[in-house]
Amino acid sequence: MQDPDKQAGDAHEETAPNFDQIQRFLFDATNVRGEIVTLDKAYAEVLDRHAYPQAISRQLGEMLAAVALLTETIKLDGTMTLEVRGTGIVRQLMAESNPGGELRAIARLSDEEVLPTDEATLQALVGQGQIVITLDPRDGKRYQGIVAIDQDSLAGCLESYFSQSEQLPTRLWLMADAQRAGGVMLQQLPDDDANKDPDAWERVVHLADTLKAEELLVLDQQDVLHRLYHEETVRIFEPKALRFGCTCSRERLGAALHSIAADELRQIVAEHGELATQCHFCHTRYSFNAAEVEAIIEDPAAGSPIVH
Repeated sequence: MQDPDKQAGDAHEETAPNFDQIQRFLFDATNVRGEIVTLDKAYAEVLDRHAYPQAISRQLGEMLAAVALLTETIKLDGTMTLEVRGTGIVRQLMAESNPGGELRAIARLSDEEVLPTDEATLQALVGQGQIVITLDPRDGKRYQGIVAIDQDSLAGCLESYFSQSEQLPTRLWLMADAQRAGGVMLQQLPDDDANKDPDAWERVVHLADTLKAEELLVLDQQDVLHRLYHEETVRIFEPKALRFGCTCSRERLGAALHSIAADELRQIVAEHGELATQCHFCHTRYSFNAAEVEAIIEDPAAGSPIVH
């Protein structure tokens, strides 16, 4: 187990890099905390299910890293959804996470047969649009925050959101190369007597600005922190594992089908012999026969889908 009192400046043995995890850290005797995330297999599983152009794959990687950082930072006991809605080549980018460390993401493109350049920015991909942050706790009210897409990068847009909503001063660094994705988040907590280093925030942000993609996406998280902050006293906490996971379920599908007019459902079954639907995120196919559809019309929790 990772010792929560381990410092990033300590000497440590060379080991295989740890990806698909998120790790909390803080700077002793300051009011600054942070999170670092790196994704490999979880990111690859998202991309393996779809054939996205390079620029869109990179944006989805940044979305996955961002939603993981936001979920862990606010300790949400529920689902967080980060959704970009636009009018350009990309109409929607969506990433979702839950407290179990499961992540999923998807992109929807316009009908125009125009492919973006590999280096297209967020604004170039989505045109005019907005970012919607949805917090859906297991207990409590659902909350949505809306962010204007007024920056070239997702990180810049989210930083503007934190600034405008008068939350904690927050900086984000998000990177992805269609193979791995990662991110770092720093936050400045309210000042108190425990802060013995009032210049820490400006200093650690300046150091994070030197972070390169070849460091974040290749090195172990502790090596990244050591390179950035070897002259700081950094306390690193136990990492949390992340993985691809889809929340599609029999209950969700039943509720969705129940909301459709009964005559429409019966017509689909009459024409095709079944009602089949596929999850856009994981491509799991669910098939309902006539009897199952009738049961769902009566009760959204009824019937057993045949899963392929």
